[in-house]
Amino acid sequence: MKESSVRYVCRECGHIENKWNGRCPECGSWNSFDEEVVTELPKSKSGPQTVMDDGAVQKLSDVPYESTMRVSFGIEELDRVLGGGVMKPSSVLVGGEPGIGKSTIMMQMLSSLSSSGDVLYVSGEESPSQVRLRADRLGLDSSAISIFCDTRLEVLSEAISRMKPGYIVIDSLQTLYSGSIASMAGSPNQIKVCCMELSLLAKKLGSAVFFIAHVTKEGSIAGPKIVEHIVDTVLYFESAETGMRLLRASKNRFGSVDEIGLFTMDATGLHGVKDPSAFFLSSRSGNKLPSGIAFTSVVEGSRTFAVEIQALVVPARSGLQRIYSDRIDNARVSRVAAILQKHAGLNLSDQDIYVNVAGGMKLSEVSIELALALALYSSKEDIPLRASIAAFGELSLAGEVRPVSFAERRIKNLIDMGFGEVLSADNKHGLSIEAKKVNNIKAALIAAFSTKK
Repeated sequence: MKESSVRYVCRECGHIENKWNGRCPECGSWNSFDEEVVTELPKSKSGPQTVMDDGAVQKLSDVPYESTMRVSFGIEELDRVLGGGVMKPSSVLVGGEPGIGKSTIMMQMLSSLSSSGDVLYVSGEESPSQVRLRADRLGLDSSAISIFCDTRLEVLSEAISRMKPGYIVIDSLQTLYSGSIASMAGSPNQIKVCCMELSLLAKKLGSAVFFIAHVTKEGSIAGPKIVEHIVDTVLYFESAETGMRLLRASKNRFGSVDEIGLFTMDATGLHGVKDPSAFFLSSRSGNKLPSGIAFTSVVEGSRTFAVEIQALVVPARSGLQRIYSDRIDNARVSRVAAILQKHAGLNLSDQDIYVNVAGGMKLSEVSIELALALALYSSKEDIPLRASIAAFGELSLAGEVRPVSFAERRIKNLIDMGFGEVLSADNKHGLSIEAKKVNNIKAALIAAFSTKK
């Protein structure tokens, strides 16, 4: 191998080519290749080369394990997404749009953990005075939080090894760089090396390290193919239309990825949401609904809440159907529209379809399909649903309504929200509510609109 060579790395996905390309063959991005000089360096004796001190082989049954390895932050929504708290040692990647609250939630977390041991905040974008000002504005006790403002990997690793903090926040990963890598900070190679080195160092010291990461214009963490397999947990911050922040886990080696954390932000920081249904149901005076509105219940991990699906069906100006839906997958909307056309005689092929979810939450559960069908039918026929009715269920291509998981939890949630009627494929729930079992889409339409179709 030559002592030095040149390669081209896509800044969006990390794909490597030997020559420059205008378009990345992996992710399709244009003009995203950056030149990197690869230099063969002698093996360094410093820095974390292995998680174990001596690299010795031992039996798995002899490995020590502590029941207190998982530590709670005291921030209920963050604990929920991580599976009850953070594991020590571990590495967590936190991504999201600028200003969404990544640094804020990390500062709140360090403040709550300051009594559990040394905590370190590494700032590569703000000065110490700026970080102090933010902590004071949030009303946090920063007396036990140490701060380090240097983005050189070698210097940072030496400081961490000397201090041995229990919890480390890197703000942000894209600002770190290693002198052994001949590329600028934020390049895929720098991100990969810095993340790997600090993750191994944290595991060696028994610490938990949190990497704050920027997102690309498409809304994904920069260089995800490079970093996501290195860390133990990947968290994404999303913003809903109501100003609510949604925290999801796309990867979690120590817990479920089905949980969701809900936050609101004010001048004192991020606060957990106790009653999410209040954000996802629109407030209306009276019991009359406009056409195109339907209610359903969704399950996200351990929590269940009601949501409102909105549909608008209008004649297509071009004569060809177009679907506009960024909260529910377009393919699902198209499939439900085809089921209505085939099994309920509702012609939607020459209609433009607009679908939205109140509160701005993205829905991916199959249980929303029955409510989506009711909303589309209501809008097309201009017949409003009763305000007391809700529905959930999966639709098959044969027009059948299929049962979904956690039916009792969904029905109980709808009872708590004041609904008096529920349409589903299973009415064996033992709860005091008028639940109608519907086997197909025609039966659901008859039950929902109280008219024979």
